[in-house]
Amino acid sequence: MAATPDSPATAPDDEPRVELERFLPYRISVLSLAVSQSIARLYSERFGISIPEWRAIAVLGNYQPLTANEICERTSMDKVQVSRAVGRLVGAGLLLRQTDRNDRRRANLRLSARGLRIYRDIVPLAKACEARLLSALTPAEQSELDRLLHKLQARARDLCGEA
Repeated sequence: MAATPDSPATAPDDEPRVELERFLPYRISVLSLAVSQSIARLYSERFGISIPEWRAIAVLGNYQPLTANEICERTSMDKVQVSRAVGRLVGAGLLLRQTDRNDRRRANLRLSARGLRIYRDIVPLAKACEARLLSALTPAEQSELDRLLHKLQARARDLCGEA
C-alpha cells in the first residue's frame, strides 16, 4: 500500500530504522537548541545580539585578543557564522578590529568598552539560566553529567579525526 499525504510510509521490518526521540545526536541537538534559545531570549531582547554574536563576545570576554579563525576554533562555529557575527559586532561598535603589526593578513579582535559592558551584563544572566537548568539535577548528577560530557566530547573529537 502506497503512502498518502495522511499516512506515513513505513520501512520494511528488515530495514534499519532510527527513532529520533531515542537517537543521542538528535537529542543532544534538540537540547542544545532549546538551551541556546532560552538564554538567547535574555540577551537578544535586551541587547539586540544573536546567538553567534553572543558566542563571539563570550569567547573574547575570556581570551581576547583573538582572530576570527581562533573564534571559530573556540566556539565550533563555522567561518561564515563568525564572519557575519564579527562584521555586525564591529559595525555596532562592540568589537574593535586591529591589523596585526607582524602579519598584515591577520586581524586581532577585542571587545570595545561597550562590548565589555554588555559581556559583563550578560554573564550573570547566562549563569542564572544555567543554574535554573541544572537545578533539575542533584549535585552528584551534575558532576556525573560534566564527566560524561567530557568523555563524549573527547570521543566525538576522536571520531572526527578518523573520518
